[in-house]
Amino acid sequence: MTDAPHPETAIAFQGEPGAYSHLACRNAYPGMQPLPSATFEDTFAAVREGRARYAMIPIDNSVAGRVADVHHLMPYAGLHIIAEHFERISHHLLAVPGATLDTIKTVKSHVHALGQCRNMIRDLGLKVIVGTDTAGSAAEIAQKGDPTMAAIASELAAEAYGLVSLRAGIEDAEHNTTRFVVLAREALEPNPNLPCVTTFVFRVRNVAAALYKALGGFATNGINMTRLESYMVGGEFAATQFYADVEGHPAQRPLRLALEELDFFSHEVRILGVYPRHPFRMKQQAGAE
Repeated sequence: MTDAPHPETAIAFQGEPGAYSHLACRNAYPGMQPLPSATFEDTFAAVREGRARYAMIPIDNSVAGRVADVHHLMPYAGLHIIAEHFERISHHLLAVPGATLDTIKTVKSHVHALGQCRNMIRDLGLKVIVGTDTAGSAAEIAQKGDPTMAAIASELAAEAYGLVSLRAGIEDAEHNTTRFVVLAREALEPNPNLPCVTTFVFRVRNVAAALYKALGGFATNGINMTRLESYMVGGEFAATQFYADVEGHPAQRPLRLALEELDFFSHEVRILGVYPRHPFRMKQQAGAE
């Protein structure tokens, strides 16, 4: 059993060693020690309780959409978003040493990973088995040692569990990318003059055109809203919470005015973080112009 990493150099993630969140930790913070956690709640708790400095949390994927539960949990984690990271997802077909494309009959992975590799699965005629996650599926394949079974997971999972990659880059979409946010106990104070992202949640009043009025200030003040997600809270069909990303810093006058107007037409506005815009986001926007 390995020793727990020092809290100041630890970055917590949800999943088993070899998970894509583990890979994101290694790529974004190569000098830190990844700390696996069983659930998202455990990941947040590791930072909140001082066992890790940061938490690497997946928000959404360009193919599969938003990550379930995260938007419900993050506003109540007691942490602050201090950075974002975009990880290109390259799936590998992993099996035990000695297995070949001819020997494998079944493939196991997380439901999203399986859905992202439909073409390969169909071409090879594999039977699909849904697992709880990618790295856990790889660990199970390694433990069983069955050359007829394969897993879809990362190259890091192959390293972690002594598996071989029978085929790399098996995802259907070349743009398959997951966006992560990095959370810490203390909020970041980025330079307002540099490109920033502000993430916040809010609830609108239960009246006609409430959302339209609440968001009007962002349009009139020229604020680009890059993300808006809605979900129910408290089991009430009439109560909807929104999660939003906008470009800009609250210290800048346009965003400050937009947030003031939002506060007037909604309630429970809570900023989850203000942080630097990732180069990947800026590169995508430049390509779209």
